[in-house]
Amino acid sequence: SHAVLPGLAFAYMLGLHAATGAFIAGLLCALATGFLKENSRIKEDAVMGIVFSGMFALGLVMLSKIETDVHLLHVLFGNVLGIQYGDLLEAGSIAVLCSIIMLAKRKDFMLLCFDPAHASVLGLPVKWLHFGLLIMLSLTIVSSLKAAGIILVIAMLIAPGAIGFLLSRSFDKMLIVAVSASVFSAVAGTLLSFHLDAATAPLIVVIQAILFVIALLLGKARSTQVVFEHGTQSQV
Repeated sequence: SHAVLPGLAFAYMLGLHAATGAFIAGLLCALATGFLKENSRIKEDAVMGIVFSGMFALGLVMLSKIETDVHLLHVLFGNVLGIQYGDLLEAGSIAVLCSIIMLAKRKDFMLLCFDPAHASVLGLPVKWLHFGLLIMLSLTIVSSLKAAGIILVIAMLIAPGAIGFLLSRSFDKMLIVAVSASVFSAVAGTLLSFHLDAATAPLIVVIQAILFVIALLLGKARSTQVVFEHGTQSQV
């Protein structure tokens, strides 16, 4: 999400739609990350750190030199109250498109994520699937920028999945828990922001962080109980 900031700056400079610039920047970031990973000895996490932070810094420099009525804090942390009907239509269209693709290629994407070597042996187009996944991720980030901002959208992408992973043992159940946690935190954060007169996106992330801590404690307690029961059965 950090990497889309230069695209936003270019879009403001050229008078283009912000989503167009953000998507192009995200796509270029994905391609650059993949190219550096394949053609250098640097590990993927280091490549991502360099590319993401470099593009984010470039975007900050560009925005500081561009005259625009868009507030920098709204770009970084979102502005839910500034969402218009067109933004909702755009986000809904992207959500439907990504959902259809994910459902159609669900098994291929699962195999790619969990065992890319096996996927390659089976003849699946691993590189195309990988870049397709990155493109859908870029589209998802673009659709969330107006509401969550560049920085907080990271938490909204990671936290629900982490909560689902801690509370479930199967992938299908993990998806259900993740979506439920995401919807609950969004609704609760919006209501709390209205009553507390606070920023909406940060409150949503705070609720997700609280849910993550609760899920972590429940997961630890369940693991301890399983170990205790296994030890008791072994002694018997």
